[in-house]
Amino acid sequence: MSSSISSLGVGSGLDLSTLLTNLQTGEQAKLTPITDQQTAATTKLSAYGTLQGAVAAFQTAAAALGTASLYNSTNTTSSNTSVLTTAADKTAVAGSYAVNVTALAQSQTLVSNGITDSTGQLLGSASIKIEFGTTSGTTFTPGSGTPTSININGTNNTLTGIRDAINAANAGVTASIVNDGSSTPYHLVMTSNKTGAASSMRVTVASNGAGDPSTISGLLSYDPAGTKAMTENVKAADAKLTINGLAITSATNTVQGAAQGVTMNLATLGSSTISVSTDTSTMASAVQNFVSAYNTLQTTAGNLSSYDATNKTAGVLLGDSTLRTIENQLRSVINTPQTGASGSLNNLTQIGIGFNADGTMSLDTSKLSSELASNKAGVAQLFSGTDGKSGYGNQLATMAAGFSSATGALTTATNGVNAQLKSLATDYTNMSAQIDATVAQYRTQFQQLDSIMSQMTATKNYLTQQFSAASGTTA
Repeated sequence: MSSSISSLGVGSGLDLSTLLTNLQTGEQAKLTPITDQQTAATTKLSAYGTLQGAVAAFQTAAAALGTASLYNSTNTTSSNTSVLTTAADKTAVAGSYAVNVTALAQSQTLVSNGITDSTGQLLGSASIKIEFGTTSGTTFTPGSGTPTSININGTNNTLTGIRDAINAANAGVTASIVNDGSSTPYHLVMTSNKTGAASSMRVTVASNGAGDPSTISGLLSYDPAGTKAMTENVKAADAKLTINGLAITSATNTVQGAAQGVTMNLATLGSSTISVSTDTSTMASAVQNFVSAYNTLQTTAGNLSSYDATNKTAGVLLGDSTLRTIENQLRSVINTPQTGASGSLNNLTQIGIGFNADGTMSLDTSKLSSELASNKAGVAQLFSGTDGKSGYGNQLATMAAGFSSATGALTTATNGVNAQLKSLATDYTNMSAQIDATVAQYRTQFQQLDSIMSQMTATKNYLTQQFSAASGTTA
């Protein structure tokens, strides 16, 4: 007679397997309170994440309004962009400028006489000195820069070698070789790297003590007051223009400061009218973004803390102290008038920002546009402060950033939920182990019951058989 039971109920004939399953289900119900708490905590953590996203978006919008440079934005246009294009910085003053360009700035270009071979014809040895200054008639006045001397010897005394030596010297001039297709086709061309009358060149050739400099001198010397072996193909010249009738000269075709804060890029001769205006549209967009971000934050907070009386369902953060703290602190700043703002602007309603019954903001764009046009400085100080570091924009941005700082309300609340989830995970593990141990005990007891019942059944059958046999013999 075997006492091994391979399946519950086989020995006893009872449905012990179903009974054990029911007992196991009953034990596992002990996990439900823990999983319910885990679900609630996870939902709350997600809600904090949603709230944090809305706070971050509001912080960005508020910080943009607190940036002092926002209120220095200007627009500038050119009526004839083929003559000139424009750009403006924060110092530009609104106005109109009539511009007439009569000359463009040029780089001087000198061209040598031609020779037959640019790589094989040896030209001797010399020292070439290049200096820049101003030429007036036959008078050359050197500038303040240091002249550059270039040594030509047996290693570089071809036209190609001279070109390369000049370029390697970083003398402020670019040398190239041009082939004109004649019997002496190769010409050295020297072009100043800078435009303007003060970038006129004087090129002198002297002996370097290593050979005859006369051939190189006969090719490259250029002295406005003396020998001009090279030909001036393009004269060094300043740009010339008038702005509202005032004569202006510029060493380059990028003219800066002639009109305050405006850069003009000259392209050709002709006339154009430059218009400079305050870019209030960028400022208005920043205010609209601020209002929209605040409303999104308010709507998000409202949804998370709402209560549906009909369905008797509450928002995840209904009554949450962290959410109340954030809302109350933001409202406190918004409801506190600014001090020191020019033009008597010290609250948001003065620029068209109102408040609805649900706590969201409304924006009167017409009123805002009027204030930006008539009192841009007052609007700037309202949001950016007199120092560019205070005002509503900076105050609200700093506060919003603080909520997510290491010790901020949102960070503290999030850390608390994460700690709760960690504790619940431990509780779940421990409870699962207890349930497994209890079910295992039930299983062992049922196996023992099966074994006993099996033994009793076997004994009963044996005795019945013996009684039957005895009765048969007697008969």
